[in-house]
Amino acid sequence: MQYKAIKLVKRPGTQITPDVFETVMLETPELAADEILVRQTHMSLDPAMKGWMSRDKDSYIPRVELGAIMRSSGVGEIVESRNDDYPVGAMVGGLLGWTEYYVGNGKGLRILPPGLSPEEVLCVLALPGLTAYQGLVEIGKPKTGETLFVSGAAGSVGAIVGQIGKAEGLRVIGTAGSDDKCRWLEDELGFDKAINYKSDNLVEQITEAAPDGVDIYFENTGGPVQHVVFWRMNAHGRIIVCGMIADYNTDQPGPGPNWLNVIRKRLTIQGFTMPDHWDNIPKMTEALVAYYKAGQIKYRAHTLQGLESAIEGINLLFTGANTGKLMVEL
Repeated sequence: MQYKAIKLVKRPGTQITPDVFETVMLETPELAADEILVRQTHMSLDPAMKGWMSRDKDSYIPRVELGAIMRSSGVGEIVESRNDDYPVGAMVGGLLGWTEYYVGNGKGLRILPPGLSPEEVLCVLALPGLTAYQGLVEIGKPKTGETLFVSGAAGSVGAIVGQIGKAEGLRVIGTAGSDDKCRWLEDELGFDKAINYKSDNLVEQITEAAPDGVDIYFENTGGPVQHVVFWRMNAHGRIIVCGMIADYNTDQPGPGPNWLNVIRKRLTIQGFTMPDHWDNIPKMTEALVAYYKAGQIKYRAHTLQGLESAIEGINLLFTGANTGKLMVEL
């Protein structure tokens, strides 16, 4: 049986252009001992992919080598197995790649809880949900009554961060790139305030929204927002640096805030990535399922159709044109 896959064949420049990918047809091999065959049904597109494609060898995860299938997380059904730990018919999630079928020993894949759709898994339990929980709960250590500020709050990570914050009794403020996204954050997700970061009076709006300062800042984007919030941090505040999407498609990253305020306010600043925390996935999954079943996490999905839609579609992440968790239905 033949199946379609997409390989990375060129390092992208400032923009991800179609010529960095090549679509190939592969033959399904006969399974070796302990191998499984997974038919992928849904594939996640995430901003971190831009870094995975880069020339950088000194990052938190090995880069995707040229000629290899592009890396991504996804959900699929086991259709053939020679591994007793992965029975036929089970749904699995993990790094399946830009491919219609995955063949391997299942290392890094996990069998998913029953009763959840692939869309629910990718929007709540996959990389965005895990990242949100690890960053806010395990690193940010929120306390009831504190003020949480989330940049990129309408993104797949930021939206869950804010909702967990509300579930944990925080005042939650977020920024997004359109008035429609801000309305969604306030009206549907329960944010106390959502601010369009393209507004002319950004400083005034943030100051008004957080009159008593900010205790936890969950940073997804960088850009002008970070400077405003940085100077609004309270003593012993925590800044969780998850992403800098404003700098992903620029030749020259923007300057960061001055460290003077780190001293004055005794701030804790920590960057993190999920590969350091894979061992915590069972605990995080249990917590996320509980939030979701209690109605404390809602999501919005932006679904593209067909494997090759990822080639152009990935750029929606960097223009803000996606209207929810970006994924591909195969």
